[in-house]
Amino acid sequence: MSTAPTEFDLIVLGAGAAGLMCAAVAGERNKRVLLLEHNPQPGRKILISGGGRCNFTNIHCTPENFISSNPHFAKSGLALYQPQHFLELVEHYGIKWHEKTLGQLFCDHSSRQILDLLLAECERGHVEIKLNARNIAVERTAEKFHVQSSAGDFKSSALVVATGGLSIPKMGATGLAYDIARQFNLNIIEPRAALVPLLLGGAEKSWTELTGLSADVTAQAGRGPAFREKLLFTHRGLSGPAILQASSYWRSGEAIEIDFAPESMNLLGPLREDGARRDTLALRHALQLLMSQRLAAHLAGVGAPHRWTNAGLEDAERTLHRWPFHPTGTEGFEKAEVTAGGIDTAGLNSRTMEARTVPGLFFIGEGVDVTGHLGGFNFQWAWSSAVAAGRSI
Repeated sequence: MSTAPTEFDLIVLGAGAAGLMCAAVAGERNKRVLLLEHNPQPGRKILISGGGRCNFTNIHCTPENFISSNPHFAKSGLALYQPQHFLELVEHYGIKWHEKTLGQLFCDHSSRQILDLLLAECERGHVEIKLNARNIAVERTAEKFHVQSSAGDFKSSALVVATGGLSIPKMGATGLAYDIARQFNLNIIEPRAALVPLLLGGAEKSWTELTGLSADVTAQAGRGPAFREKLLFTHRGLSGPAILQASSYWRSGEAIEIDFAPESMNLLGPLREDGARRDTLALRHALQLLMSQRLAAHLAGVGAPHRWTNAGLEDAERTLHRWPFHPTGTEGFEKAEVTAGGIDTAGLNSRTMEARTVPGLFFIGEGVDVTGHLGGFNFQWAWSSAVAAGRSI
């Protein structure tokens, strides 16, 4: 004989950052909460984040730090639960932290502390957590959601989908959030790899000879903002914070522009003076004032003017500030830190994260079409969207 499904007030799918936070918030509001995770442990991406120290938020978080088809959607959630709110929780648990550049906050010791904090909050709310819950299937009948899985059958009046996007499949990423959204006729903005290294090919493959070299640059893709951070050359192309940031705005077939001399507007001025030496060696020496010898030598070789006239040198300088690369692609979801695109925000209530056409169904975190810049913003979206849903159930 089959047993009747166990009933809860809320079922949360996915025990990542957003799912754990949402379950804890609802549980502490005296809701009976079940959290289902298909991995054998919760919070796997939390543990590897920030080089093992978890860049858990950014004190400069604003809606402008996020990419979405609706740039206004994230405003409500981010206003409801701000970086200071999560920082207060971190300090309540006695977790030591420090600020790195650009407002990024990290644990002094280990990402495990953030995961333990979230698990402790779930325990306070008497959240029931079931791991290894595979083969999840969702149905909705008579105002209830029926969730079947290898961990059992369950029912609830509310369902929160916090299963993330497609990035880092080796950590268990799946497209379950999109499958459930489609099942209930919600639109999907095509998911794509974001915060991801870019590949070079053809004539630009020569840049991979600089593998391991980094440089302080400004990078910009398409209509996106310019990011002043480090670029790293790899054996396959371009990486480093500047490239990862710009990659979220890059589209196949477009160029990405690099300013190799963001602090100098007249780097080649000395070569234009009367009687100055004008050749590749002089160009290399000028470039070495702002960059490494290896990069200066490479740029002098590939960026030398066709004619060593004042006009030719001016063109060469302009190119140094807007050097076009033409990536052949990205390193894909395997190396992407996050997934851009996802569940269309047009179908969600920005204050609660509830589906407009399916009462009781909520989507939060990375699976939604809200993607943060590098530097703790995606964690803040996880906390903010989770609290918005958890408080509305």
